[in-house]
Amino acid sequence: MNPKGIGLSTNVQEYLVAHGAGIDPIAQELIDVTAELGRISGMQIAPEQGAFMTLLTRLLDVRFAVEVGTFTGYSALSIARGLVPGGRLLCCDVSDEWVNIGRPYWERAGVADSIEVVIAPAAETLAALPDDPPIDLAFIDADKQSYKTYYEEILRRLSPKGIILVDNVLWGGQVADPDADLDENPGTAHIREFNASVVADPRTAQVMLPIADGLTLITLAP
Repeated sequence: MNPKGIGLSTNVQEYLVAHGAGIDPIAQELIDVTAELGRISGMQIAPEQGAFMTLLTRLLDVRFAVEVGTFTGYSALSIARGLVPGGRLLCCDVSDEWVNIGRPYWERAGVADSIEVVIAPAAETLAALPDDPPIDLAFIDADKQSYKTYYEEILRRLSPKGIILVDNVLWGGQVADPDADLDENPGTAHIREFNASVVADPRTAQVMLPIADGLTLITLAP
Protein backbone atom coordinates (compact mmCIF):
# COMPACT_ATOMS: atom_id res chain seq x y z
CA MET A 1 0.00 0.00 0.00
CA ASN A 2 1.40 3.40 -0.96
CA PRO A 3 0.67 5.98 1.71
CA LYS A 4 -1.54 8.76 0.44
CA GLY A 5 -1.29 10.69 3.67
CA ILE A 6 1.35 13.39 3.65
CA GLY A 7 4.31 12.45 5.82
CA LEU A 8 3.17 8.89 6.49
CA SER A 9 5.52 6.02 5.79
CA THR A 10 4.13 2.84 4.28
CA ASN A 11 4.32 0.90 7.55
CA VAL A 12 2.58 3.67 9.52
CA GLN A 13 -0.12 3.92 6.85
CA GLU A 14 -0.71 0.18 6.97
CA TYR A 15 -0.88 0.24 10.78
CA LEU A 16 -3.33 3.15 10.69
CA VAL A 17 -5.63 1.37 8.24
CA ALA A 18 -5.43 -1.94 10.11
CA HIS A 19 -6.35 -0.32 13.41
CA GLY A 20 -8.87 2.30 12.36
CA ALA A 21 -10.34 1.98 8.89
CA GLY A 22 -12.33 -1.23 9.37
CA ILE A 23 -12.27 -2.18 5.69
CA ASP A 24 -14.71 -4.99 4.91
CA PRO A 25 -14.31 -7.39 1.94
CA ILE A 26 -16.61 -5.39 -0.35
CA ALA A 27 -14.74 -2.14 0.20
CA GLN A 28 -11.41 -3.93 -0.14
CA GLU A 29 -12.41 -5.45 -3.47
CA LEU A 30 -13.39 -2.02 -4.79
CA ILE A 31 -10.08 -0.60 -3.59
CA ASP A 32 -8.22 -3.46 -5.29
CA VAL A 33 -10.05 -3.25 -8.60
CA THR A 34 -9.47 0.50 -8.67
CA ALA A 35 -5.75 -0.02 -8.01
CA GLU A 36 -5.59 -2.13 -11.17
CA LEU A 37 -6.36 0.99 -13.21
CA GLY A 38 -2.81 2.20 -12.66
CA ARG A 39 -1.76 5.77 -11.99
CA ILE A 40 -5.28 7.18 -12.24
CA SER A 41 -6.23 5.08 -9.21
CA GLY A 42 -4.65 7.87 -7.15
CA MET A 43 -7.94 9.72 -7.58
CA GLN A 44 -9.53 7.34 -5.08
CA ILE A 45 -9.74 8.52 -1.48
CA ALA A 46 -7.65 6.78 1.17
CA PRO A 47 -9.21 4.00 3.30
CA GLU A 48 -8.93 5.97 6.53
CA GLN A 49 -10.69 8.89 4.87
CA GLY A 50 -13.53 6.63 3.78
CA ALA A 51 -13.93 5.34 7.34
CA PHE A 52 -13.93 8.89 8.68
CA MET A 53 -16.60 9.96 6.20
CA THR A 54 -18.85 7.01 7.08
CA LEU A 55 -18.58 7.79 10.77
CA LEU A 56 -19.16 11.52 10.27
CA THR A 57 -22.21 10.89 8.06
CA ARG A 58 -23.65 8.60 10.71
CA LEU A 59 -22.95 11.03 13.57
CA LEU A 60 -24.68 13.88 11.74
CA ASP A 61 -27.79 11.82 10.91
CA VAL A 62 -27.42 12.78 7.26
CA ARG A 63 -30.57 12.50 5.15
CA PHE A 64 -29.42 14.19 1.96
CA ALA A 65 -25.80 14.16 0.85
CA VAL A 66 -24.14 15.39 -2.32
CA GLU A 67 -20.88 14.22 -3.81
CA VAL A 68 -19.03 16.11 -6.53
CA GLY A 69 -16.60 13.70 -8.17
CA THR A 70 -17.38 10.00 -7.71
CA PHE A 71 -14.67 8.22 -9.72
CA THR A 72 -15.06 4.46 -9.06
CA GLY A 73 -17.42 4.90 -6.15
CA TYR A 74 -15.46 4.22 -2.96
CA SER A 75 -16.25 7.62 -1.44
CA ALA A 76 -19.91 7.19 -2.42
CA LEU A 77 -19.95 3.77 -0.75
CA SER A 78 -18.44 5.32 2.37
CA ILE A 79 -21.01 8.11 2.58
CA ALA A 80 -24.01 5.93 1.69
CA ARG A 81 -23.19 3.50 4.46
CA GLY A 82 -23.56 6.28 7.01
CA LEU A 83 -26.91 7.67 5.83
CA VAL A 84 -30.00 7.41 8.01
CA PRO A 85 -32.62 4.89 6.80
CA GLY A 86 -34.27 6.40 3.74
CA GLY A 87 -31.37 8.83 3.24
CA ARG A 88 -30.17 9.77 -0.21
CA LEU A 89 -26.82 10.50 -1.84
CA LEU A 90 -26.62 12.46 -5.10
CA CYS A 91 -23.42 11.76 -7.03
CA CYS A 92 -22.27 14.27 -9.65
CA ASP A 93 -19.74 13.06 -12.22
CA VAL A 94 -18.95 13.30 -15.91
CA SER A 95 -17.83 9.72 -16.52
CA ASP A 96 -20.08 6.68 -16.53
CA GLU A 97 -16.98 4.63 -17.35
CA TRP A 98 -15.50 5.05 -13.87
CA VAL A 99 -18.79 5.19 -11.94
CA ASN A 100 -19.93 1.89 -13.46
CA ILE A 101 -16.98 0.16 -11.82
CA GLY A 102 -18.42 0.96 -8.43
CA ARG A 103 -22.08 0.14 -9.05
CA PRO A 104 -21.80 -3.64 -8.42
CA TYR A 105 -20.13 -2.95 -5.08
CA TRP A 106 -22.90 -0.54 -4.07
CA GLU A 107 -25.37 -3.31 -4.89
CA ARG A 108 -23.50 -5.90 -2.86
CA ALA A 109 -23.24 -3.49 0.08
CA GLY A 110 -26.98 -2.86 -0.03
CA VAL A 111 -26.72 0.88 -0.61
CA ALA A 112 -27.38 1.16 -4.36
CA ASP A 113 -31.00 2.23 -3.89
CA SER A 114 -29.89 5.22 -1.82
CA ILE A 115 -27.48 6.52 -4.48
CA GLU A 116 -28.51 8.62 -7.48
CA VAL A 117 -25.90 9.37 -10.13
CA VAL A 118 -26.18 12.31 -12.52
CA ILE A 119 -23.70 12.28 -15.40
CA ALA A 120 -23.34 15.93 -16.35
CA PRO A 121 -21.21 18.95 -15.46
CA ALA A 122 -21.55 19.21 -11.69
CA ALA A 123 -22.00 22.97 -11.72
CA GLU A 124 -25.16 22.52 -13.81
CA THR A 125 -26.47 19.71 -11.62
CA LEU A 126 -25.93 21.70 -8.44
CA ALA A 127 -27.44 24.88 -9.87
CA ALA A 128 -30.60 22.97 -10.77
CA LEU A 129 -31.11 21.60 -7.25
CA PRO A 130 -34.07 22.98 -5.30
CA ASP A 131 -33.44 24.59 -1.92
CA ASP A 132 -35.44 21.82 -0.27
CA PRO A 133 -34.32 19.35 0.90
CA PRO A 134 -31.26 21.12 2.26
CA ILE A 135 -27.87 19.44 1.96
CA ASP A 136 -26.72 17.84 5.21
CA LEU A 137 -23.32 16.75 3.95
CA ALA A 138 -21.38 17.46 0.77
CA PHE A 139 -18.08 16.07 -0.47
CA ILE A 140 -16.13 17.99 -3.10
CA ASP A 141 -13.44 16.02 -4.93
CA ALA A 142 -13.42 16.98 -8.60
CA ASP A 143 -11.69 19.48 -10.92
CA LYS A 144 -9.81 21.90 -8.71
CA GLN A 145 -10.45 25.03 -10.77
CA SER A 146 -14.17 24.64 -10.09
CA TYR A 147 -13.99 24.09 -6.33
CA LYS A 148 -15.19 27.63 -5.59
CA THR A 149 -18.20 27.20 -7.90
CA TYR A 150 -19.18 23.92 -6.24
CA TYR A 151 -18.67 25.45 -2.80
CA GLU A 152 -20.96 28.38 -3.55
CA GLU A 153 -23.75 26.25 -5.02
CA ILE A 154 -23.65 23.87 -2.06
CA LEU A 155 -23.31 26.57 0.59
CA ARG A 156 -26.52 28.29 -0.41
CA ARG A 157 -28.38 24.99 0.07
CA LEU A 158 -26.56 23.80 3.19
CA SER A 159 -28.71 22.87 6.18
CA PRO A 160 -28.07 24.84 9.40
CA LYS A 161 -26.00 22.01 10.88
CA GLY A 162 -24.71 20.77 7.54
CA ILE A 163 -21.08 20.23 6.61
CA ILE A 164 -18.97 20.47 3.46
CA LEU A 165 -15.93 18.22 3.08
CA VAL A 166 -13.31 19.34 0.58
CA ASP A 167 -10.60 16.94 -0.55
CA ASN A 168 -6.96 17.45 -1.62
CA VAL A 169 -6.55 20.75 0.21
CA LEU A 170 -2.88 20.01 0.97
CA TRP A 171 -2.23 18.94 -2.63
CA GLY A 172 0.74 16.74 -1.88
CA GLY A 173 2.28 19.49 0.22
CA GLN A 174 2.67 21.81 -2.77
CA VAL A 175 0.29 24.40 -1.28
CA ALA A 176 3.04 25.23 1.24
CA ASP A 177 6.00 24.87 -1.14
CA PRO A 178 7.33 28.28 -2.22
CA ASP A 179 9.20 26.62 -5.08
CA ALA A 180 6.17 24.79 -6.50
CA ASP A 181 5.99 25.05 -10.29
CA LEU A 182 2.56 26.54 -10.95
CA ASP A 183 2.94 26.25 -14.72
CA GLU A 184 3.63 22.54 -14.51
CA ASN A 185 0.92 21.94 -11.92
CA PRO A 186 -1.81 24.61 -12.11
CA GLY A 187 -3.86 22.67 -9.59
CA THR A 188 -1.54 24.03 -6.91
CA ALA A 189 -2.64 27.58 -7.63
CA HIS A 190 -6.30 26.58 -7.76
CA ILE A 191 -6.13 24.87 -4.36
CA ARG A 192 -4.20 27.76 -2.82
CA GLU A 193 -6.80 30.23 -4.06
CA PHE A 194 -9.67 28.09 -2.81
CA ASN A 195 -8.11 27.59 0.62
CA ALA A 196 -7.49 31.32 0.96
CA SER A 197 -11.05 32.20 -0.04
CA VAL A 198 -12.58 29.74 2.45
CA VAL A 199 -10.55 30.89 5.44
CA ALA A 200 -11.53 34.49 4.62
CA ASP A 201 -15.23 33.74 4.21
CA PRO A 202 -17.20 35.26 7.14
CA ARG A 203 -20.19 33.04 6.33
CA THR A 204 -18.42 29.86 7.37
CA ALA A 205 -16.16 28.23 9.95
CA GLN A 206 -13.64 25.61 8.95
CA VAL A 207 -10.91 23.26 10.08
CA MET A 208 -8.29 21.67 7.83
CA LEU A 209 -7.28 18.14 8.82
CA PRO A 210 -4.17 16.22 7.67
CA ILE A 211 -6.23 13.20 6.62
CA ALA A 212 -4.83 11.65 3.43
CA ASP A 213 -4.14 14.58 1.05
CA GLY A 214 -5.82 17.08 3.34
CA LEU A 215 -9.53 17.40 4.13
CA THR A 216 -11.23 20.66 5.06
CA LEU A 217 -14.48 20.53 7.06
CA ILE A 218 -16.68 23.59 6.57
CA THR A 219 -19.86 24.59 8.42
CA LEU A 220 -21.97 27.70 8.56
CA ALA A 221 -20.56 30.31 10.91
CA PRO A 222 -22.09 30.27 14.40
